[in-house]
Amino acid sequence: MTSLPDTKLREYTARLEQLQQAFARHYPGEQGTRQPVHTVYGGAQLFKSDTTRKLGELAVKALDQYAPEPRIFAEAIALDPRHAETVHARVRNKLQREAVEDFRIDFEDGYGIRPDAEEDGHAQAAGEECAKGLSQGTLPPFIGIRIKTFSAELGGRALRTLDLFVSALARRAGKLPPGFVVTLPKVVSPDQVSVLIDAFEELEPRLGLQGGALKMEPMIETTQAILDSGGESMLPKLLAAARGRCVAAHFGTYDYTASCDITAMYQSMRHPACDFAKHMMKVAYAGTGIWLSDGATTIMPVAPHKAVKGAQLTPEQARENQRAVHAAWRLHADDVRHSLVNGYYQGWDLHPAQLPSRYGAVYGFFLDGLPAATERLKNFIGKAAQATLAGDVFDDAATGQGLLNFFLRGVSCGALTEQEALVTGVTLDELRSRSFLKILENRRRA
Repeated sequence: MTSLPDTKLREYTARLEQLQQAFARHYPGEQGTRQPVHTVYGGAQLFKSDTTRKLGELAVKALDQYAPEPRIFAEAIALDPRHAETVHARVRNKLQREAVEDFRIDFEDGYGIRPDAEEDGHAQAAGEECAKGLSQGTLPPFIGIRIKTFSAELGGRALRTLDLFVSALARRAGKLPPGFVVTLPKVVSPDQVSVLIDAFEELEPRLGLQGGALKMEPMIETTQAILDSGGESMLPKLLAAARGRCVAAHFGTYDYTASCDITAMYQSMRHPACDFAKHMMKVAYAGTGIWLSDGATTIMPVAPHKAVKGAQLTPEQARENQRAVHAAWRLHADDVRHSLVNGYYQGWDLHPAQLPSRYGAVYGFFLDGLPAATERLKNFIGKAAQATLAGDVFDDAATGQGLLNFFLRGVSCGALTEQEALVTGVTLDELRSRSFLKILENRRRA
């Protein structure tokens, strides 16, 4: 016999429901949409409507030249030999089909400080090229621009570039490309994010864009972006300041390590200082639906020797070229794997020859994890089905979604096939719904 009155039980239950609803609003979970595995940055002065296609051609050339056989590629990036044939074939197919998933037209570090008239021209030209690429179908699935930082010295320049680019794009195309985003670097205050959002709200009606169309992502590359002057985490404050327009947060490895007084020799993606900052980002943004991206490997896979016109490299020069490219690929692949192990499924790439090692490391990661993930999701769906048959409420859907996300990410980037995902027991329609809750609903109706 219970001692609590029914009125109190109803009161407490209502309070718990309100708390759960508030929690769900703040932590909606994964967006249920595709996240790119990388962002390729390139100077705005060089951007053309077909830039990413040309990068893909260069990436295929690098793979064919320095790893024409699966065994060579596997050895270069420390890939499990069992996956050599599969990964090599899938990577080459990916490079031919969709080498760049996300591209950022860069007006910051990859562009530099130029006369205002020159940047004005590049901003307008890049916006028009982006519109041209949208109409011709040559843009990658995700694209955006990185403006300069909102410092006192550069804030006005950054806003003018944003205005010129978006105005040229919208007036020519009448809309924004899917997945378009504005990257704000070196954020040190939520107020900087607020200024950007205010600018968005001014631009949209003037350009005939739908309200909320412009999205942003802050770059976390200063110590102040981790802890503010009061010793509190600034990361949730940046998200609040974005007023629902923040879709991702990118970590800036080299600016962050520099802000920690780490010398150039030791600035790397796997430095403990970086792991600390990225885990802070993970804790602050977990469950919010915000995508997280790691930084870049700055050692480029570039051959030291180039043949002069009409001549050929010596055999030793060719071997030195291959060794140099393979060493850079190995470093890049190790960095990518470190990111993946720590829950960062996206990172920066700076050179087309990094694309083979990016996809090689990503594909190997998913194939390594496939057997365990298949078994876990299969068992989880079985338990959910048993609960449904018994008329019980299955309250662990978040874990189920996490297991499903492994396959969604793998299929989206080309690491896994849909058939490999269907071994878990989900149907093709259920997989494409991208929602574990919808899978449960299907099973209930069945």
